[in-house]
Amino acid sequence: MVDSEKSIIRRIRQLSGERGVARVPLGIGDDAAVLRVPSGHEVLVTTDFSLENVHFRRAWHPPESVGHRCLARGLSDIAAMGGQPFAAFLSLALPAKLPQKWVDAFLRGLLTLAKQHAVTLAGGDMAQSPGLRSSAKVLVDIVVVGSAPRGKSLRRSGAKPGDAIYVTGQLGASALALEALFAQPKKKLHPNKHPAHFYPQPRLAIGRYLREHRLASSMIDLSDGLSTDLHHICEESGVGAEVVAEFIPRADGGTLEQALHGGEDYELLFTAPRDRKIPRRIAGIAVTRIGQIKNGRTRVLLRDGLQKRALPPGGWEHFKNARRSS
Repeated sequence: MVDSEKSIIRRIRQLSGERGVARVPLGIGDDAAVLRVPSGHEVLVTTDFSLENVHFRRAWHPPESVGHRCLARGLSDIAAMGGQPFAAFLSLALPAKLPQKWVDAFLRGLLTLAKQHAVTLAGGDMAQSPGLRSSAKVLVDIVVVGSAPRGKSLRRSGAKPGDAIYVTGQLGASALALEALFAQPKKKLHPNKHPAHFYPQPRLAIGRYLREHRLASSMIDLSDGLSTDLHHICEESGVGAEVVAEFIPRADGGTLEQALHGGEDYELLFTAPRDRKIPRRIAGIAVTRIGQIKNGRTRVLLRDGLQKRALPPGGWEHFKNARRSS
């Protein structure tokens, strides 16, 4: 059974070990945190839900993975802006009968990733999850705060006709693992064999490199699927796009459909002017050119061999899709 609220807060403070750092001089323990932004920088703020039976299942995902994935979602948003994260705020709604060891493992997963990227857990909130004992679910909200030099953060709205389209890493690995889980719901997958799904790595170093070297004209993280996230760039930039099926880097064993629509890859999708020389690898991760920005507002095409066809957004959208991890 989960401990009292005060006991959990004490446990969080013990696990985090934070007692005030340069950008977070006051964190957990007061009515509000105090954050310090470097001179000449702007604040970046993002928030994400992680809901049981929507974004994870306790039967499928170890608590360490749930904590890691929860924070990775926010860090990936900061990466897509070319920013540097420095603080996180965690709100938890927990079933009364949830084992305390699950909570501790969840926190270890989240805080391990936080320490890797020098992010301080600076506060949050806690409540008992509503519902009967059997129906109460784990509900998590994470707020991540970062910064970028004033006026230099990368956005979705900068793509221009003629720009090349790039992605980092490989696509479809998370969708491949999720398909396996749905195919055999009672069979657990080993997280070490499917790290892209259970422990995705936000591409923060790549995002900062692209910003610092002024290479990207627009960028987004691939959380909802390549087809959907490319449409987001096109909508915000007022352009069209064409991608080539054979150029899209797929995970081993993955299909084109998984790479296009699977989502939860947390790689970066970005555009760059044709005169920019983009390295083939950045921070050890492959970077692949997959297409080009075109004239024609929000029209996205997929070239597959000799054929071209419309590529509608087929990734994740809340209130439209029937399932994610549920």
